[in-house]
Amino acid sequence: MLAIKTLTDNLTVYKRNMRLMGDKFEISVVGNNPLLADEQIDIAIDEINRVEKLLSAFSDDSSINQINRNAGIAPVKADGETFRLISRALQISELTYGAFDITYLADTANEAEVENTSVKTAKRTLSLASYKNIVLDAVKQTVFLKEKGMRIGFGANGKGYAADRAKYVLQMNGVSSGVINFGGDLLAWGLQSNLQPWTVADADATQQNQPFADLEISNLAFATSVNAEKYASISNKKFTNVFNPKKGFPVSGITSVSILSPTAEFADALATPILSIGVNAGLYMINQLNQVACVIIDDQNRVYPSKDITL
Repeated sequence: MLAIKTLTDNLTVYKRNMRLMGDKFEISVVGNNPLLADEQIDIAIDEINRVEKLLSAFSDDSSINQINRNAGIAPVKADGETFRLISRALQISELTYGAFDITYLADTANEAEVENTSVKTAKRTLSLASYKNIVLDAVKQTVFLKEKGMRIGFGANGKGYAADRAKYVLQMNGVSSGVINFGGDLLAWGLQSNLQPWTVADADATQQNQPFADLEISNLAFATSVNAEKYASISNKKFTNVFNPKKGFPVSGITSVSILSPTAEFADALATPILSIGVNAGLYMINQLNQVACVIIDDQNRVYPSKDITL
């Protein structure tokens, strides 16, 4: 465990890096007792591992596994935590007009095939794997996937939810200030050891050494989605490998989206969908939400902050 010392009230930032949920996590806690900090970080790791098992599609005793296995067959009674997580995911799907969707097909094509998928095939696939084909019964607490071969997964917001849960157990165990880095996204609470707010320098992903804003993230989550890694060549134009959920073909226009939100689950879920929604629709949506803000960079390196951010 790495300790970074300061002179303010003998407070120290204790950090530990590890690989969890298939990604890099870094947990930082502010305190003055290294043994206690070590125990607290252990508790956070245990909670993240618990969430990973809860959301596993392969664990025989997980609700997700049972729901997926009974797709097109029968509703499945889910545990309360999983049911609430699915319910929130459907709300985000409605908010983003389906750009965020936890459903997929069991026989999903590999990336090379997806890049060359025709619009007609993409539309047919999307019609089967859709959040609209998830039926929830709040009274019986059941989940039903209407189409056979349909599945649900939490790759888009599971790590954010795990970070939220880790923060919760840390706070319950006396950690009044800390940061959880989950796959490059951040969840912060309290103050730094020098009693200043936690900040992050947001930047254009193509110019990582030139930050354009220092954003305060104390008691907030900060998640960024970048649309700059994989391209498919169509008519000699580069398109990022992101499909428009409404139309079934690649879209371009946004380089990166950064979301500020009170919860990591919501920030994690919302960052990628805005890539396909577009600048104007994305800003309009964010500006209607309380306690949520964003910074969008388009493919011309123009910066678009939401109404609550001043650059």
